Amino acid sequence: MKNKTPQREGPPRWAVRFFRWYCNDHLSEAALGDFMELYDRRRAAIGKRKADLLFIGNVVAFLQPFALRRKRQSYALNELAMFENYFKIAWRTMARQKMYTSITIGGLALGLATCLVIFLYIRRELSFDKNYANGARLYRMYNDFRGPDAARWTSLPPMVAQIVKTDYPEVEKSGRLIPQKWQQAGSNLFRREDQVENLYEEGFVYADNELLDILEISFVSGSRENALIKPNSIVLSKRMADKYFPGEEAIGKTVILNEHKDTPYVIGGVMADFAADSHLHYDFLLTLTGVEFWPGEQTSWCCWNYDTYVRLKPGADAVALQKKLTAIRDNYLMGYLAQTGDQSAAEIKLHHFLGLQPVKNIHLNPEKVEDELRHGDARYVWLFGGIAVFILLLACINFINLSTAKSANRAKEVGLRKVVGSVRGYLIRQFLTESLVYSVVSFVFGVLLVTLVMPFFNSLAGTELSVPWQTVWFIPLLAAAALVIGVFAGLYPAFYLSSFKPAEVLKGTVSKGSKSSGLRSALVVFQFATSIVLIIGTFIIYKQMNFILHTKVGFDKDQVVMVQGTNTLRKQQETFKEELLQLSEVESATLSDYLPVAGTNRDQNTFWKEGKQREDIGVSGQIWFVDADYIHTLGMKVVEGRDFDKRLASDSQAVVINQAMVKNLGLKKHLGERITNGNGVFTVVGVVENFNFESMKGAIRPLCLKYANGGSIAAVKVKSHNLTSTLASLAKVWNKFMPHQPFRYSFLDESYARMYEDVSRTGKILTCFATLAIIVACLGLFALSSFMVEQRGKEISIRLVMGATTGSIFQLLTRNFVKLVLIALVIAAPLAWYMTQKWLEDYAYKIDVTWDVFVLAGVVSVIIALFTVSYQSIRAAMANPANRLRSE
Repeated sequence: MKNKTPQREGPPRWAVRFFRWYCNDHLSEAALGDFMELYDRRRAAIGKRKADLLFIGNVVAFLQPFALRRKRQSYALNELAMFENYFKIAWRTMARQKMYTSITIGGLALGLATCLVIFLYIRRELSFDKNYANGARLYRMYNDFRGPDAARWTSLPPMVAQIVKTDYPEVEKSGRLIPQKWQQAGSNLFRREDQVENLYEEGFVYADNELLDILEISFVSGSRENALIKPNSIVLSKRMADKYFPGEEAIGKTVILNEHKDTPYVIGGVMADFAADSHLHYDFLLTLTGVEFWPGEQTSWCCWNYDTYVRLKPGADAVALQKKLTAIRDNYLMGYLAQTGDQSAAEIKLHHFLGLQPVKNIHLNPEKVEDELRHGDARYVWLFGGIAVFILLLACINFINLSTAKSANRAKEVGLRKVVGSVRGYLIRQFLTESLVYSVVSFVFGVLLVTLVMPFFNSLAGTELSVPWQTVWFIPLLAAAALVIGVFAGLYPAFYLSSFKPAEVLKGTVSKGSKSSGLRSALVVFQFATSIVLIIGTFIIYKQMNFILHTKVGFDKDQVVMVQGTNTLRKQQETFKEELLQLSEVESATLSDYLPVAGTNRDQNTFWKEGKQREDIGVSGQIWFVDADYIHTLGMKVVEGRDFDKRLASDSQAVVINQAMVKNLGLKKHLGERITNGNGVFTVVGVVENFNFESMKGAIRPLCLKYANGGSIAAVKVKSHNLTSTLASLAKVWNKFMPHQPFRYSFLDESYARMYEDVSRTGKILTCFATLAIIVACLGLFALSSFMVEQRGKEISIRLVMGATTGSIFQLLTRNFVKLVLIALVIAAPLAWYMTQKWLEDYAYKIDVTWDVFVLAGVVSVIIALFTVSYQSIRAAMANPANRLRSE
C-alpha cells in the first residue's frame, strides 16, 4: 500500500482569496506573508482551528480604506480608449463595405419594424377590457349547449338578470342590454326635437340602468345612478352630445328617433366615449325601463333577446357559482317547457347549462361564445407574433451568415491583432460592439419605418395603432431590445471570428471558411422554409376568399342596391316601391328587414309540424318576413311549389321554406304541409333552394320566409350598368317622399363581401408579412452570392480560360442555392399543409388544398432565389478572366 504524500495545511482558502481581492497590489504580498508566518506559529502553539479563526480576524481587521484596491485612472482611460477604438473600427468597417452594411442594416430594420408593428398590434388585442376597477368580478352570462349541435350564445330571457341577483348571494349587481338589430337597437335616424333634418346614426343599444354601474361607465354630465331610470330616457356619448348640442347642456333635451314623434326620448346623461380597448362601442344607450317588445315578455321565457352582465361580490367563487346556475334551468325553464308541452325539455335538461365569461375575455373570446360583437382572434394574435419572431430571426440569420461568410476578409485582421498581443476576450468585445452598432442603427431606421407605414397598416388591419412615444417604458424598451438583439445576432460571429489561430491565418488556410458551410446552408434553408410557409398560407387564404366571393350562394347579389331607412316612410312604403318600379333602370324591388347579408335582421324561432308540439322536438330556424317580390328580386330558385302571390288573401298565412327546413322537419309531401312556431300556423306553398344567408363557416340552417309587407330596406334590382345615373334616379324618388332625411344606400355584393372582411384582412396582412420575409431572405441570399463569387473568382476565371461557357458558370454558381430552396420546400410543405387544414376547419364550405399550391409556391421560391443570385452569377460569368488572373 502506497503512502500518501502529506499536504501542507494552511489557512482557509476563501479568506486568502478574499484578502487578495480587496487588498491593493503594493500591500498584498507583504501583508499576506506576515499573516502566513504568524499563522504557522499560532497553529503550532494553539492548534489549527484557533489559528484559522485568528487568521480570519486579521484579514477582516486589515479591511481599511488605506488597504483597498483602487481602479487606476490610467486603466479606466485605457478601457475608454479601447471602446472608442472599437466604435471607430465598426464605423470604418461599415463605411468600407457599403453593400454588406446596407443589406445587414436594411434586413434588420425590416425585421425590427415588423416586430414593432406586430408588438403594438398584440398589445392592443391583449389590452381589451383590462381597465375596470372591478374587472376580476365582471362576467357575462351565456348559454352552453353541450348536445350534438353544441353551441354557446349570449341571448337570455329578460328575467334571468333579476333571478340571478335574487337567488344567488354571490351576485352583487346584474344588468341587461339588447345589442341585436331589434326595434331601435343598431341604427336609427336621429334628430333634435327642435329641428327637422334627420341624420343617420349607428351605435344604439338598449340597456338597464344597473349596467352603467356594472361596466363602470363614466359620465361627463349627469349621474349614472339614475340616467336610464325613467321610461323613454337616453344616454349620449360625449362626441354625439358635442355634435348635436355644441356648447349646450344636453341633459333634459328631447330627441326623435325615426320620426316617431309620439315616443320622444329625453336625454338622461352624457357618458364619456367608450375607450378603444373596450368590447362595447356604443354612442346611444336606450333605457329598458318600461320596454316590452312582446306582450308579457318580461315575465315569460318565450323571448331570448337579452345579454346579461353580472358583478360578483368580493371573494365570490365564479367557478362554484357557474355550477350552481343550473338551478335556473331546473327551477324556471323546465317549468315553462312543461307548461307549453315542449318535447325538447328532456334534451335541454340533459345538455343545456349556463356559463360565466369574464368580461376581459370577451374580445378574444376563447370560450367561442356567439354574439353580435366584432371579436379579435387569439390564433391570429399568436400567429402574427410567431411571424414577427421568425422575420426577426431571418434578419439575425443574415447577419450571422454574412459575418461568417466574410471570415476570410477579417482573418488577417484577427491574426495580426493576436500576434501583437490582443487576447480573445478583447476581440470578442470588438465584434460584439460592431454588432451592437449595427443593431442600434437598424433600430433607428426600423422605428422611422414604423412611423411611415403605420397609417397603411391601420388601414389594412382596421386598427388605430400609434407609436407610443409618450409612454415611459417605450424608449427604455427599444434600448433594451437593441442591446439584446445586437448581442444575440453578434454572439456566434464574435466567437467564430475570434477563434482564428494566427499561424493558420498567416498560412492562408482560413480562407476556406468563407465557402458554404453546413451551418450557413441550414440557416438559408430555415429562411426559405419560413418564407414558403407564408407563401402557401397566402395562396390558400386568397383561394378560399375567391371561392367564398364567387361561388354560387343561392341568390343573385349583383346589381342590387339596398336603400336604407324605408321604415320611416310608414304607410307610404308601398307607394315608394311602386314609384321605384316605374323607373326604366329598375328591374324589380322588394321591402324587408331581412336580407342574406350581415347587419340585417334575424329572428330565431322553433318550428314544429302542426299539432306535434307535445310530441316532437322542435327544429331551430330563422323566420323572415318578406313581400311577394322578395324571391324574384334576389334571384332565388323555387324548386317546389310557387312563390308568394299578393293577389291571394290566403297567402297572408303562407310560407316558403328552404330545403334545410324540409329536411330537419321531416316533411314528406312538402307542399300544403302546415307548420307552427308557437305563435301561428302557416301553410307551406313553396320550397326554395338552400342559399347562404350567414357566413360560410357554418352549414345552411333552416329558414322560413313568411309573407308580409314593409321593412326598413328596399332591395332594388337594377338593369343599368351606369350606376351613377341610376343612383341619382333612386335619390330623386327618395327625396320626393323624405326631403328631410338623407338618401342612404349600399350594394348587396359589397355587404356580402364585408361578411368576410376579417378573412380578407388576414390575407392582406399575411401577404405583407410573406413579402417582407422573402425580401429579408433574398437580401441575405444576394449578399452570400456576392461573397461566393468574390471568393471563387480565381476558380471561375480559370474555368473560363479552359473553355467553360457562361451557362455552365451560371449553373455552377446557382445550383447549390436552388438545391437549398428545394430542401426548404420539402420541409415547409407538410407544415404549411397542416396549418392551412387547421385554418380551413372553421369553414363548412371550403376549398381543397391541392398539390398545385405547393408546386406553385416551390416555383415562385426557386424563381425568386434564381433572380436574386443571377445578377452576381451572370456578372461573374461574363467578366474578363484576364483581369482576375492578372490581379492574382
